Amino acid sequence: MFNKLIKLIVVLGLFYQTSVYSKSASFNDFNSRDLSNYFSGIIAFENNDNSDALKFFNASKVLLNKHDAYLKRYAYSLVLENKVAQAINVIKNGNNKSNLDFFDAYILLIADSLKKNNLDQAEKYLNLSLKFQNENRFNLVIFETLRQYLHTFKNKKILINKKNFGNISIINQAFQRCYLKKENTRSSFLNLINNSDGDYSRYIFFYINYLIENNQIEEVKAIADQLEYINSTLLLSQSKSWVENKKFKEFGKIFSCNNHNDIIGEFLFLISNLYSSQDDIEKSNFYLNLSNYLNPKFILNSTLAAENFYLNDEYDKAKKILKKIDKQYEFYYWFRVKKEAQIIIKNKGYNEGINFISSKFSKIKNPNVKMVFDIANFYKNSKNYEKAIEYYTEIISSLSVNSEIKSDLLYRRGGSYERLGNYQKADADLKHSLEINPDDAYVLNYLAYSWLERDYKKDEAMQMLEKAYTLRSNDPYITDSIGWAHYLIKNYNEAEKYIKKAVELMPEDPTVNDHYGDILWKLNRNIQARYFWNYVLKLDDTDEDIKEKINIKIIEGLNNS
Repeated sequence: MFNKLIKLIVVLGLFYQTSVYSKSASFNDFNSRDLSNYFSGIIAFENNDNSDALKFFNASKVLLNKHDAYLKRYAYSLVLENKVAQAINVIKNGNNKSNLDFFDAYILLIADSLKKNNLDQAEKYLNLSLKFQNENRFNLVIFETLRQYLHTFKNKKILINKKNFGNISIINQAFQRCYLKKENTRSSFLNLINNSDGDYSRYIFFYINYLIENNQIEEVKAIADQLEYINSTLLLSQSKSWVENKKFKEFGKIFSCNNHNDIIGEFLFLISNLYSSQDDIEKSNFYLNLSNYLNPKFILNSTLAAENFYLNDEYDKAKKILKKIDKQYEFYYWFRVKKEAQIIIKNKGYNEGINFISSKFSKIKNPNVKMVFDIANFYKNSKNYEKAIEYYTEIISSLSVNSEIKSDLLYRRGGSYERLGNYQKADADLKHSLEINPDDAYVLNYLAYSWLERDYKKDEAMQMLEKAYTLRSNDPYITDSIGWAHYLIKNYNEAEKYIKKAVELMPEDPTVNDHYGDILWKLNRNIQARYFWNYVLKLDDTDEDIKEKINIKIIEGLNNS
C-alpha cells in the first residue's frame, strides 16, 4: 500500500509540473471522485493489474476528451481485456482529435478499416502513423510491413522499393505471393521452412494450408509423414493429426491466404511472439488480441495468451483462456490439461498436480504418443521414476528403428534408472543413446557425471565431459559438471575456474552455489565458502536435504560434514 501511495504522489507531481500535459484541462475542473478513480486506474495500470485499471478508467470517463494521457491508457486497457471493438469506438468517437495522436490508436483504426475491407482508409491511417515509426524498435517493422501488405492487397502486386527486415521479410514475401496466387509461392514457403537461421517450423502449417487449397493432397500427406508428434509444436502435431484423419477442411476453417485479415492477423501474432520473447507480456497480449480481432477463427493462437499470463503469475486469467480450448483440438486440449496441472503445482504442490493430470490422462481412450511422453515427463519430474520408466518404455517399443527421437527417450529413461540406482540399465540406455547421437552434449554430461559420482571409469568420464564442454561451453549445467569433476579428482584450482563461471551463468541455482562453497573451502577461502553456503539457504529452490547438509558445513566445516 505504501508503494502505491508513493507512486500516486509521483504521478500527481508529474501531472501538475510536466509541460507534456499542458494541453490538458486543469485538474480544478474535475471532481475529486473522478480524479480518485483516474489515479487509482493509473496505479493499477502501472502495476500490470489491468482488470482493476479498466474498472477505475470506466468510472472516470469524464476525462475522456479532456486529458491527453487518459484516452491512451483507457484504449490500451480495453484491448488488453480483449475489448478491441470497444477500444476502436472510443478512439473513433473522441471529440478531441489531438488525443488520438499515438501509434496504438492508428494501429487500432487500421485494424478496424481492414475488418471493414476499407483498404484506402487503412492506408490513410497508416500514413498518419508514420511519425511514430522510430518511437521503438518494433514500430518501424510494423509500419513498413503494413505498408507492403496494403500495397499488395490494393494493387494486386508486390511493392518493389521496400525495406528489408531479414527473415521477417521472407515470411511476408511468402504470404504476399500466396495471396496473389503466384507460382513461386511454393519455393517461398520451402525457403522459409528450411531456413537455418532459426526455427520456422510453424510455417509448415501455412504451407500445408496452401497445398490443400491447391488440391496437392499427396504432397500434404508426405509432409505429415515426416513430422513426429513428440518433437513437433502444438500446431504441427494438430496438423499431422488432421492429415492422418483426412480432416483437410479443418485447415481452411482457421486460415486462408485469400483473406487479407487472416494474413495481417498472422503478422500481428508474429509481433506478439516477438514481444513475448522480450518478456514484454502486456505488449504481447495487446498485439495478440488485435490478431484475434482480425482472425477470430484462429482460436489456437490463444495458447500464447495463456502462456503469457502463466509466466506473469496471473493464473486465474490463464485458466480463463484455457477453458476456451475445446476437446476437438486434441493436442491443444492436452496443452490445456498440462498447463492447468502446472498451475495446480504452483498453488498446491506437485502431488496435487500429478494427481490432476493422471486423472485426466486416464480418461483419454486412445492417448497419442505425445500425451504418453508428457505424462512420463510429469512422473519423472515428480520423482516417480518407476512410472516414468513404464511410459518411456511404451513409447520406445513403438518407435521405428530409424526414429530421430529414440536417443532422447533413451536418455530420459536412462536418467530415471540412474535415479533409482539401477546403474546397469541406466548405463545401457545412456550408451545406446550416444550410439544414435554421439555428439549429444547433455547425454555425455549425464553419463560422465554419473560415473564420476560412482568413482567409475574416471578417465573416460573426464574425456566425455571435456567433449560435452567443447560442444556447449556456455551451458551452466555442463560447466558445473566439468568443474565438479575436477573437484572430485582434487584438482581444486581448475575446479574453481569452471564453477565460478557456472555461478555467473546460473547465479540462483542451489547446487552450483553449494559446489562453489565446497571448492572455496578446499582452497582455504573459508569465509567466502560460508558466504555461498548461507546464500544457498536463502534460495527458494533449495531442497531440505541440501539445507540440512549445508547447516552442518557452516558450523563444522567441510571436512567434518
